[in-house]
Amino acid sequence: MDIYKEQLQRLFDAGLAYYAFETPKELGEERKKARAEKRAYRYNRASLELSPETVEQNLKEGKPHVVRFKVPEGGALTVTDCVVGEVTVARTEVDDFVIFKGDGFPTFHFAVIVDDALMNVTHVLRGQEHLNNTFKHILLQEALGFEQPTYAHISLIFNPDGSKMSKRDKDKTLRKFVRENNVESAPESCVSEDAWATWQASKDNQLSTDDATKLALALGVELPEINVDDFKQAGYMPEVLLNYLCLLGWSPGNDVEQFDADFLVEKFSLDRIVKSPAKFDRAKLLAFNLDALQKLSQEEFESKLLAWCQEYAPAFASIENFSLFASANHERSKTFRDATVTSSFLVKDDEAIAWPESKPLKKALLKGEVSGLSRMPAIIEAFGQLETWNAESIDSCLNALAEELADGNLGKVAQPVRIAVAGGPVSPPIGDTLVLLGKESTLCRLTRCHDFFASACDA
Repeated sequence: MDIYKEQLQRLFDAGLAYYAFETPKELGEERKKARAEKRAYRYNRASLELSPETVEQNLKEGKPHVVRFKVPEGGALTVTDCVVGEVTVARTEVDDFVIFKGDGFPTFHFAVIVDDALMNVTHVLRGQEHLNNTFKHILLQEALGFEQPTYAHISLIFNPDGSKMSKRDKDKTLRKFVRENNVESAPESCVSEDAWATWQASKDNQLSTDDATKLALALGVELPEINVDDFKQAGYMPEVLLNYLCLLGWSPGNDVEQFDADFLVEKFSLDRIVKSPAKFDRAKLLAFNLDALQKLSQEEFESKLLAWCQEYAPAFASIENFSLFASANHERSKTFRDATVTSSFLVKDDEAIAWPESKPLKKALLKGEVSGLSRMPAIIEAFGQLETWNAESIDSCLNALAEELADGNLGKVAQPVRIAVAGGPVSPPIGDTLVLLGKESTLCRLTRCHDFFASACDA
């Protein structure tokens, strides 16, 4: 803070900063008046007219205030940008803007130009929404004698529907679900009543990141990935995300799309940054990630999957035969998270497995002249007699059962087993699945499934 205050004092000494005492209500009335008169709002510099004695008295009394920068008179302001070129505005279009807030802290505009100068920043790359801010920044740099860095304002990223990609997309998703499903209050132990009431009071109010995540989980709403950590948590490789993000605003040419950080360091140049906005194509990012995962060796995939599980899915990191879990999911995973989503049954208690009604379940267990359910006692008996429990012995047993019970149709034996142990029709290869579960859990789940549907059929 001392550094910022020292630089602020330089502006006071040069007559380029002054205290302003207007209240938010007063400023709001001025804006309202400008809208009514159909003119652009401009701060009227009323506080600049106050005498030094009045200013001193206001400060002594602790009257709320901010500090504004007094925009010097002069000609047009021009920003030379490496992406968009030269942009010029009339100096009169830049208001006397706030540089120190009422809480005594510097604003973004003031802090960033001081930080950049004192840390010898030579290039500033940021989104095009900051382009208009740059006129304020070059005024402050001139006033303080700071060297102006090279600016490059990168194009914005849009959703496929043309809307700006924003952290508010999560809020919009939650609000849409709440509205369409007539949710009148937050689920118990999810979001406090006060937080819910504040959120519902105005569409401009947003829940905290933690509350939004809890509410989405409680309501079963899948929030869009927006922040970098969202994509990491969703199981994307950081290097893939970097690769894809670079392509949204820059191109190396020669139809090259997939590259690593070393290639980027070698080839990157400001002159190949594109001006036009880009649309964030999640399908393309997913394809990039799938391709990158497939190129990993088994050892690399296992190591990266384990690191991801330790951070985002610790229950899976504790799987006894993690190497088998990784190899069983390598080829079928588009993200690291895929491996856990399709294998969630592995970290559930045997008694927690349920069998929600679905077409695949009915087809595998309940339909046909000879149903999968009717074959299950023989499967349980055969598995119980296996002395060696590995993928080879299990696959061999299932093939023999298929020949004996289903005219060699392996699916009519394997799929009922998969649904019984996993609770649904999707899992890693059946042999690997049962090895990961273990013989005891496999037999337990098969027996529970058989008894559950047998009793339901009898009823």
